[in-house]
Amino acid sequence: MRRWLFGLSFSLALTAQNPDVATAPIAIALDATDAPRHILRAQLRIPVKPGALTLLYPKWIPGEHGPTGPVTDLVNLRFMANGKPLAWRRDLVDMYALHLDVPPGASAVEASLDFLSPTTASGFSSGASVTDKLAVLSWNQVLLYPKGAQSDAITYTATLKLPAGWSFGTAMEEASSIGGTITFKPVSLTTLVDSPILAGAHFRKIDLGSSMGRAHHLDLAADSAEALAITPETTQHYRNLVAESGALFGARHYGHYDFLYTLSDNVAHFGLEHHESSDDRTAERSLVDPRLLKATSGLLPHEMVHSWNGKYRRPAGLATGNFDAPMKGDLLWVYEGLTEYLGSILTARSGLWTAQDYRDDLAILAAALDAAPGRTWRPLQDTCDEAQLLYGAAEAGASQRRGVDYYPEGQLIWLDVDTTIRELTKNQKSLDDFCRAFCGSPSSAPMVKPYTFEDVVAALNQVAPHDWAAFLRGRLESLEAHAPMGGIERSGWKLTYTDEPSDYWKAQEQSNKSLDVSHSIGLFLSAEGMINDVLPASPAAKAGLIPGMKILAVTGRKWSGEGLRQALKDSKTSTSPMEFITENGSFVKVFKVDYQGGERYPMLTRIEGVPDRLTEILAAKSH
Repeated sequence: MRRWLFGLSFSLALTAQNPDVATAPIAIALDATDAPRHILRAQLRIPVKPGALTLLYPKWIPGEHGPTGPVTDLVNLRFMANGKPLAWRRDLVDMYALHLDVPPGASAVEASLDFLSPTTASGFSSGASVTDKLAVLSWNQVLLYPKGAQSDAITYTATLKLPAGWSFGTAMEEASSIGGTITFKPVSLTTLVDSPILAGAHFRKIDLGSSMGRAHHLDLAADSAEALAITPETTQHYRNLVAESGALFGARHYGHYDFLYTLSDNVAHFGLEHHESSDDRTAERSLVDPRLLKATSGLLPHEMVHSWNGKYRRPAGLATGNFDAPMKGDLLWVYEGLTEYLGSILTARSGLWTAQDYRDDLAILAAALDAAPGRTWRPLQDTCDEAQLLYGAAEAGASQRRGVDYYPEGQLIWLDVDTTIRELTKNQKSLDDFCRAFCGSPSSAPMVKPYTFEDVVAALNQVAPHDWAAFLRGRLESLEAHAPMGGIERSGWKLTYTDEPSDYWKAQEQSNKSLDVSHSIGLFLSAEGMINDVLPASPAAKAGLIPGMKILAVTGRKWSGEGLRQALKDSKTSTSPMEFITENGSFVKVFKVDYQGGERYPMLTRIEGVPDRLTEILAAKSH
């Protein structure tokens, strides 16, 4: 989110790639004082040379893996040169490109624009990002840059105005604050887009300590002061996270690190990684409600891991050097899959989760992947290749379509890799050794070190010689009906089912406002009874239930989640089908579901005689 700032002295050092653009500072001023009204205003002064000029709005946003720049929310766009209005026209093919003719004698173009911050939750950072009490400001939403320059070659010095009484956190370093205008030290365009700002009326900064000479902070903004009441125990777990990440990677690739943690029911909920910070957003009571805390604890560890895996080490296809070149997601099973695995491990090693919480989470994702029929036609590799579209796919049909499965299935694959390394080396080495070699030493400032599939294979072979290329390709290209359970089983556990949901399962349902009875009758539901998806060939699908229907009653009782669960329990002793009354648009219909299996939830059970490698993996390493 942005607002408008004046008097910004931005230093835009452009290279010879664009000889029509002057090599001189650029200025951008963001005025966020109207953020509570969902309006951000910006002014830019862009040094130029006379002649044709193309300005670009950021399109491919790092970490979002798609052309997600919210250009349609850019309004009131005006240009001036030599004190006179300057005409412009949008490119007819690239909607993110604007063409201008700079008149003779002009040395700069002045631009003014507004950004209408959305109120809808979808769209990651381009989704809802402001409330009456807080704002997450993403610089890519309020800037233009000259075509032809690499983002590392453009230097900005930004200024910011916030609503009165608001405080803020960011990875950017402050140069001065005078009369309500905050001036930041000059940074490249790359770093500017990589440095969101969290601001709010209810704000708290917590020191998480220094490690390897790097300071770490937890910056909290919430819609209420009460939501900031983090306990000393949880604070210590985040301090443990800092220590455990250092023990895992053995190096840090940032000067300092800030978790920018937004607590609100009125913003989009997700996490987005940056070199020296992370944009983390969950429900308002996530730190004070035990179940919400349990359900959301894996977010900050995941995003922090990205500082090493995703920002420092980055797939070559995602290291494009600017924001207009398309990204290629073929290695997202490393970028996101490995991060999902390591983030979950660090959640347990830091104490944010218990070992049981980790196992329950692993059981849930393994069971969901195992039940999805889409895996028999779409290999995991294709979910990476089509990532830019799958992020926006509907929930209906997800089990047949497959979504961004490289997150959960990547976790299974990397557990498989980890346990294989341990087995091959007789527990002398593990995936931790790969992480230190591939993402670790030496420590550095933020930088990008691209890699290929062959680089990953070579690094694994340095840790434990094996045919890793065939190992990985086999899992990425598989069309097996069942999920890869080798890592779970090699770690000493197996997937089973029980008739009682775990505490973690209940926490996830509360957090997601959902009801999942997919492993019994095949339904994925909202808490209000809306059918979001149906597993093909399940009892519900055979009865005719489809996504988009709303359940009004179950077996003679008005809809409630508790009523559905009771009906499932009763099914074990009933001789009659379960009866569902549904609403589908303007139509009401009755469906009879033939099922006598009771409730059914995934869990992990120990395999006798197999070493408990999973407990070893989850053990804290920093002490």
